[in-house]
Amino acid sequence: MAQIVAATCNEHKLNEYRDLLKDQRVEVVGLNSYKKCPEIEENGATFEENASIKALAANKYCDIPAFADDSGLEVEALGGAPGIQSARYADSDSARIARILSELGDNPNRKAKFVCVIAIAINGEVIETFRGEVPGVITREPRGSNGFGYDPIFMPDGYDQTFGELDAEIKNKISHRARAFQKAIEFVEDEMSVLDDDFS
Repeated sequence: MAQIVAATCNEHKLNEYRDLLKDQRVEVVGLNSYKKCPEIEENGATFEENASIKALAANKYCDIPAFADDSGLEVEALGGAPGIQSARYADSDSARIARILSELGDNPNRKAKFVCVIAIAINGEVIETFRGEVPGVITREPRGSNGFGYDPIFMPDGYDQTFGELDAEIKNKISHRARAFQKAIEFVEDEMSVLDDDFS
């Protein structure tokens, strides 16, 4: 089984990646398997740019195919914030959630969406990016302890539970990350003859 490196050390993300790719012919390894890998600076202006920066850096350093995602929460009433700053909106998940709820206050417009962009890099170049989105609303208070990040305050359209309350199996079928991954997997399968040396 071939390896592909995920440009993250986040164990929550790595577990989600492995769940999403469990039926594929690849073993997902994280940057935590490469102890001397330098920190990757995310200085892009879009999700696509940041995902590409991370995937390319991981591919060049680890010398195997790599992918990266850049994801975040966009809240309509906050002008799309926190967006690409989602992970840096405060110092912890609980602080980030508290800031969102404080900034929204009693605003009746609770519309939001999770966005995920995945970039794949092979042989020193980014070959494609894939975007997944899931619309929903911000709840008035955190609910549930599953997931991570903003999951406890995000309720996807069509559900009465937050990502923090939904079972991981359900979340991994409908999430922004799952939708981006599905597009990426379909692309890789379509291009298998071209990428055969790297993925099989």
